[in-house]
Amino acid sequence: MKFCARCIYPENHPLGLIFDADGVCSGCRIHEEKDDLDWDLRFSRLRSITDAYRSRNNGQYDCIVPVSGARDSWFIVDTIRRKLKLNPLLVSYNTHYMVDRGHRNMSYLRTVFDLDCQTMILGKESLRRITEKTIDKLGSIYWHCLAGQSVFPVQMAVRHQIPLIIWGAHQGLDQVGMFSHTDEVEMTRKYRKDHDLMGFEAEDLVNESDGLPERMLAPLFYPNDRELHQVGVRGIYLGNYIRWDSKAQHEEMIQHYGFETGAQKRTFDHYNHVDCAFYSGLHDYIKLLKHGYGKVSDHASREIRLHRMTREQGISQVAKYQDIIPDDSAIFARWLGISEASLIQELEKHRNQNLWSCSSRGEWNLHRSAITAYVPENVDEQRLKISGDDWQFPIRESRNPNNAETEPSILQRGYVDGQKAPSWDT
Repeated sequence: MKFCARCIYPENHPLGLIFDADGVCSGCRIHEEKDDLDWDLRFSRLRSITDAYRSRNNGQYDCIVPVSGARDSWFIVDTIRRKLKLNPLLVSYNTHYMVDRGHRNMSYLRTVFDLDCQTMILGKESLRRITEKTIDKLGSIYWHCLAGQSVFPVQMAVRHQIPLIIWGAHQGLDQVGMFSHTDEVEMTRKYRKDHDLMGFEAEDLVNESDGLPERMLAPLFYPNDRELHQVGVRGIYLGNYIRWDSKAQHEEMIQHYGFETGAQKRTFDHYNHVDCAFYSGLHDYIKLLKHGYGKVSDHASREIRLHRMTREQGISQVAKYQDIIPDDSAIFARWLGISEASLIQELEKHRNQNLWSCSSRGEWNLHRSAITAYVPENVDEQRLKISGDDWQFPIRESRNPNNAETEPSILQRGYVDGQKAPSWDT
């Protein structure tokens, strides 16, 4: 297994990596653009694009913005409202996995910016049966989340005739350098199917004999080309026009608005995905079984590229977190309606036998990881200069410190008392 000479990504990254003659991956090379591009000029380009869509829907909404109780939602909305002066319609897909912290972050987001928000909430029984199928077929407990989060904004764009959808960073660009920032790549159905949904659209899972009728999966169907063309739907990514730095952006939102963070089970990044009961636990552990690395490698590679972490520090964080066994499988099994043992048995079917071997004592061993990989001879030549920025991710005190924030909770009040919410108009 080959690893990048600069970051710690392996060659089997599911989105696809290319290594150059120096052993540096395509993700690192494209990331260099963040230090070279004129971002003021890029933002001016963003402003000219969004200005063309201002008030095209009878003056009510200028664009659609997908949001959740974590990730970069606050930064995206703040940029659109405060800097671009647009009036967005927020849309959210309820994953059923959200903890109270995520609901609070969402409630404050809606309250602080005083924005309309529409949410898709599918029935538990439908999601349970869909998830049983995606565990069996794809080894994924998160497929329905990715499907819903990526299709509901497009459905709302068609339904309300709002052409412009604004997303955050493009994962394929930011992680593996699939595109250049200057390509200004936009949302496509093909990328969603091939990468987000692991090659399976909702239509592909319809099987009447398996108990997955079309009516159950229809809420996750992508609008057809005629509908998209009629409205002129397009989805742009802010990461093409803003120097994307998730840590710095989150800390700005923590300082201004009190965005809540929370300890994550299998990574040092306590800012992203703090809304989900399973993302950084069971879901990430499945990623380790299938690909031989976890989210901690994603986060370390990102911090290395942003000049905050050395390669050696990144590897030490992988050693600290990668082998942690999550403690949320029993909770998820209960949500799914099966025993924990049955869940583990199903997931073990997806362990990548090319990456793992089982000892005579029944212990699984990962053949090669960033911890044990051969260190390329030219590591020092490809090393980036550390800027001195701290890569620590401190945890902000919870607004509800007595809540363990481990159990998912589906529905919560959609607002907070006004006197308790900070103002965005400053």
